[in-house]
Amino acid sequence: MNDTAPLATRTTPITAELLRGALDLERTGRGLLPHRLPAGARARCADGQLAMAESQPSGVRLVFTTRATTVELDTLPTRRVYPGAPPRPDGVYELLVDGEPAGRATAAGGDVFTVDLATGAATRERGPVATLRFAGLPDRVKDVEIWLPHNETTELVALRTDAPVEPTPARGRPVWVHHGSSISQGSDAASPTTTWPAIAAARGGVELVNLGFGGGALLDPFTARAIRDTPADLISVKIGINVVNADLMRLRAFGPAVHGFLDTIREGHPDTPLLVVSPIHCPIHEETPGPCAFDLDALAAGQVRFVATGDPAERAAGKLTLGVIRDELAGIVERRAAEDPRLHHLDGRELYGAADFAELPLPDGLHPDAATHRRIGERFAERVFAGRSAPFAPAAG
Repeated sequence: MNDTAPLATRTTPITAELLRGALDLERTGRGLLPHRLPAGARARCADGQLAMAESQPSGVRLVFTTRATTVELDTLPTRRVYPGAPPRPDGVYELLVDGEPAGRATAAGGDVFTVDLATGAATRERGPVATLRFAGLPDRVKDVEIWLPHNETTELVALRTDAPVEPTPARGRPVWVHHGSSISQGSDAASPTTTWPAIAAARGGVELVNLGFGGGALLDPFTARAIRDTPADLISVKIGINVVNADLMRLRAFGPAVHGFLDTIREGHPDTPLLVVSPIHCPIHEETPGPCAFDLDALAAGQVRFVATGDPAERAAGKLTLGVIRDELAGIVERRAAEDPRLHHLDGRELYGAADFAELPLPDGLHPDAATHRRIGERFAERVFAGRSAPFAPAAG
């Protein structure tokens, strides 16, 4: 905070024209809540985990053009607290000026949502509006972006500046819609612009719409319809880890569910480059089915780790592992590609494989840390956006 900076006295209504990366905006009575699934999709599922994940604005950012040197944003974040587990870090808001990092902040306020991991019981304690202040910005016309926390539900209350604000015009960059799990949402990334999809988007020169949902990449038909109905120049779907984690289906159901998911997307995007990405390397589920569970011994020691509780012998009965899913996805894409030349496949182990795990292990057994997010994002950009034969290279579109 710079107390000598000009006062931000101009209030600009926060509208859809100033927001990117959200599929829906909800007026809550306290503020404006960005959603990453439309209302129709949310009405199709009462799962609290998905509701929480899709309301966490990963990839959602305020974007405007202004000469302002001081910007203030009032927000109402919702912090999650899990008694007995290590405290979660506060959500990070990142400021970019003309595409370059220009500041970070956290919000001191908002609601607290407490969840008992043993019973699932939850309580909410309401808190005050928080104010973020970015001062000392360059005194010239510039594009300003404020990236909202990727892992913290955030209601937007007010935007104030010391100069007029206008919506930033579209720059003609391709829109990339990506769907995946908590890894795609950004679990354990350092900040909203350093989730692996955000890193890949920056390197690929595209506009990101991140539909990564923690625990929610489950081949839900309403998610496929949301992708179908969202304008996109490039689409990728990362499938597998959540299906195993949840022990959701057997192999007999998995293949048709993937086909149905892709069929629905193709209804709205018949010619759009579409990439199917299989899971990254994750030792606990490579050959062991789910469900996944908390490691209770680790929790007792104040650490969060996950274990696979299935039996590898159950693969014979159709239970899914990451190895089974990778083989199935590769076969599905190979068979469909004969009639769909813009459908592509990427083995997730090209982004993070066994050798990477030896160097950069997954701290909790499931989720990559900040350094691994960067590696995955850079590799995705290299393999998918760069080179003439890359699935998302300009010639491919």
